[in-house]
Amino acid sequence: MRSLWTSLAITVAAALFAAAIAWGQSTSSGDLGVGKLLISSRGLGDPNFAESVVLLIQYDQHGAVGLMINRRTEATISRVLKDVDTAKRGADQVYIGGPVELDVVLALLKSQKKPDEAASVLNDVYVVSTKPSLEKALSASSGAGDLRVYLGYCGWGGGQLENELRLGGWWIFSGDAAQVFDPHPDTLWSRLITRTEQEIAQAGGGTGFDSGTTRDSLIPPQVPGNLSFPFEGRL
Repeated sequence: MRSLWTSLAITVAAALFAAAIAWGQSTSSGDLGVGKLLISSRGLGDPNFAESVVLLIQYDQHGAVGLMINRRTEATISRVLKDVDTAKRGADQVYIGGPVELDVVLALLKSQKKPDEAASVLNDVYVVSTKPSLEKALSASSGAGDLRVYLGYCGWGGGQLENELRLGGWWIFSGDAAQVFDPHPDTLWSRLITRTEQEIAQAGGGTGFDSGTTRDSLIPPQVPGNLSFPFEGRL
């Protein structure tokens, strides 16, 4: 009888854990791809990526590129993009997209129609990577709810992100426009990681995080003076 109850308990725990994973979390590299969100674990040692939520905008066998969607700055678009016609969106705040190449300007746009020279990331979410496209998007935008501008990006070489996943540095979520354009980005990570940990705890599983997980430190976040669009034609 004890063996039967033990087997039943194990089966139920496994089902709960599977349900928690089905809610959206994964640590399998097979779930990586464009449009997925990376949620950093509490044990991720690199301060550049601590408490970060990263949207993957490019992923293949050569590596990955992503944008941190929860690092809002106090700097405004008009202050940073001096050579860009910011139209009526000049007072909107810019975001730090990551610690790599902080002179790179990228934007995420929510639109029901695919803009010219933009790359699709999610349903109704596109990456804008050229100056003319950004000026057009700024002119048409109604605010931070449909357009956000990022300086820099997150980058991984081939196999690097997969290795960080094996070490327990990230959770993978399916992304959507509501999360990308969350009205409270400063608390997005804490809400997602808390819900993840609660789901796993209820399922009786461990987080699987390695508190010693680190990655090579890159450029510390700052607002640069000279900006460019080197991704033009590549995404």
